Amino acid sequence: MKPLARRAAALGLACSALVGLTAASGAQAFAASGTGSTTTTAFPVLNPAALQAAIETRPSDNASGAVALVAEPGQLWKGSTTDSQTGRKIPENAHFHAGSISKVFETTVLLQLAAEGRIDLDQTVQHYMPGLLPDTFQPITVRQLVNYTSGLPNVDEGKPAESADETIADRYDYRTFDQIIQETLRPDGRPWPGPHFAPGTEQEYNSLGFRIAAELIEQTTGNSFKGEVTNRILDPLHLTQTSVPEDDPEMPRPYLHGYMTADSGQAVDTSEQGGDPSNMISTTADLDHFLTALLQGRLLPAAQQNELFTLPKDNEGKLVPFVGGTSCNKVACFGAGLMSTPLPNGTVLWGKTGHDDGYANGMFATRDLSVRAVYSISNLGLDFGAPTPLSNRLLVAVLNPSAPQH
Repeated sequence: MKPLARRAAALGLACSALVGLTAASGAQAFAASGTGSTTTTAFPVLNPAALQAAIETRPSDNASGAVALVAEPGQLWKGSTTDSQTGRKIPENAHFHAGSISKVFETTVLLQLAAEGRIDLDQTVQHYMPGLLPDTFQPITVRQLVNYTSGLPNVDEGKPAESADETIADRYDYRTFDQIIQETLRPDGRPWPGPHFAPGTEQEYNSLGFRIAAELIEQTTGNSFKGEVTNRILDPLHLTQTSVPEDDPEMPRPYLHGYMTADSGQAVDTSEQGGDPSNMISTTADLDHFLTALLQGRLLPAAQQNELFTLPKDNEGKLVPFVGGTSCNKVACFGAGLMSTPLPNGTVLWGKTGHDDGYANGMFATRDLSVRAVYSISNLGLDFGAPTPLSNRLLVAVLNPSAPQH
């Protein structure tokens, strides 16, 4: 993931939509246990016309096109729009850069290693990788890396912000996990960042923890991140349209073109880009297959599966505060890798957003798979933390197909 994208807030599919829906429907408060609904919930029958209308891009979206998939038991809808820059219809099976959705793949691999007894989630980073963290950091457990309670600084914290033109020019840059870790924790020419809070006491969206966890995966297995994700997830699930390209910028065809707006106001195609070894490229169908298998318990034993949905609590059994962003409503909403988002009907979506240069994505589902959704938007804007109006409309089209789209 590129530097600008790393600073993005992890916004769920439903976050912006809840503002408009709650007043009308009286959303129930999210249960403090954070375990989500395990009973089947009836959603309205999918309305293809409403779903297609929802993803059609508008000038105010600051986007050039989109692909999406929505499913309920026995129903599957796929849709796409026209690329406003080329005037061509975007294939429904278009590939796209998945951004931080790769965190869920990584967490799954880490939890598999925990199930095999090769990694202890309660053991510390300092134990497994002595000297990796400066002495200013208290002991941080492996679990805290992936449930966003590490208190670590974020990737490249303190680095001067790049202009749009600089970001576009640097889009092919590629760094290893260790380069990212060292250049963040021990940067040249600026103060070394310290911890944001004592580990385990708060939750804050963070990408550095996942770079450290990925390096731990490689150290433990003696294999690359790409190799572990491929051998443990992609191949067993036959996710043939998903890849871990490492430093190969070429996009598999067909693909959703990602664009960024230069300082001149011109849209520049940034589909080919670098990043780091955790970069992933996928399709809506493959991500839907992956999330379905994950929620069905096909990838993890029960104990490790539960980690996905366990929201961190303090010594009194209360959810720890969420700080430094708007991803959660004041208290923790992330389990290991996955984000929870309450819906007005009382159910909870679990999933993850992801951003890369020119792309804004999301994959979400209820735990009982009564509704699933995956989308990718060709995002012209540079503010990766802003809600995407298109995902808002898509959710409205699922929950209330007859409602007018705004």
